Amino acid sequence: MIQSLRGMNDIIDSERFEYFIEVATKVARNYGFNYMETPLLEETALFKRSVGESSDIVGKEMYQFIDKGENDVCLRPEGTAGVVRAFIQNKFDKAGGNYKFFYHGPMFRYERPQKGRLREFHQFGVESFGEESVYEDATMIMMIADILNALGIGYRLKLNSLGDNNCMPQYRDTLVSFLEEHQEEICEDCVRRKGTNPIRVLDCKNDRCQSLYINAPKLLNCLCPTCGDDFDKLKSILISNNISFEVDTHLVRGLDYYSKTAFEFVSDNIGAQSAIAGGGRYDRLVEFLDGKATPAVGFAIGIERLLELIQMPEMKREGYYFGALDDEAVELVISLAQAKRKTDKATVLYRSKNLKTHLKNADKANAKFCAIIGENELKESKIWIKNLEEKTEQVIAITEI
Repeated sequence: MIQSLRGMNDIIDSERFEYFIEVATKVARNYGFNYMETPLLEETALFKRSVGESSDIVGKEMYQFIDKGENDVCLRPEGTAGVVRAFIQNKFDKAGGNYKFFYHGPMFRYERPQKGRLREFHQFGVESFGEESVYEDATMIMMIADILNALGIGYRLKLNSLGDNNCMPQYRDTLVSFLEEHQEEICEDCVRRKGTNPIRVLDCKNDRCQSLYINAPKLLNCLCPTCGDDFDKLKSILISNNISFEVDTHLVRGLDYYSKTAFEFVSDNIGAQSAIAGGGRYDRLVEFLDGKATPAVGFAIGIERLLELIQMPEMKREGYYFGALDDEAVELVISLAQAKRKTDKATVLYRSKNLKTHLKNADKANAKFCAIIGENELKESKIWIKNLEEKTEQVIAITEI
């Protein structure tokens, strides 16, 4: 028997999945964002230049191959780079102004599957271009909070600032000096990151490394006046909008393109993989990908990680269920259902001579009305209807339905 590939799951609980997309889409549109869709397959160079070769995603986890046209391509491991590529390709960077997009779809990373971590997973993401104000950073955070609150999901918000080109170089040198002092004690990944992107060591999952980094220099202590003021302003905005947060000086995010604001929403109810949403500012990424320098900020939500946390609304019965108790009534039942679909939901079981079976299927379909035609009804051009909410039943002329 052929089975799905490891870490690539079927989505059977579609109601929860669709409900999440519905809620998140409504919130994003309320904030003035428009839908964008980018290809699942992109040039590998896009992610090497944006996500960064020092990241585990590019170094270890991409589904990368040479296609029949000798192109080096990969399945997208994250969404932001593709949206930025589309932003530049469509010359929005040259046009100026503000552009606000949201998207959702599958991402692919070849990593060890576990709860909350799949090889094919789905994200809902939002990207805002052209607005450099920290108010837009706060807007991203408030949008996630609105989505999670609408879904009934509790969370903790972590904040940090990664500085910019004015303060990061000094901090980088200070951090490298600290790492060199402890070179014999840190793991191989941290030794490698020390030479590529030192700040990524703070995100190391090795317990021994984390115990060492408690005493590592803090970026917040090295922020330039502009970055420091922005971070203070962000905290003030969140406080005034009743959004609680904690400052986490080791929060660096997993991708190389972030600068200034970084944030992460975590849940205490899903085990070790506790992050359910995260993002931040990436003012340099458009320029890195050969576009005109454009400020940008965004986030992504891992859909599978929070599905089980969603508080589903009570599902109301809707529409009709049609069934035939007689072979001669099947064609009529199909025609009635097709006509009804112009205004209502209508499902059909073509043939079963057992009324109990039809009622059971109508209940499973969450229909409001169960409409059945048997031999007697067919002769008299009538139909039996039961209201499954009110538990009432009647027989009416077929023309009435």
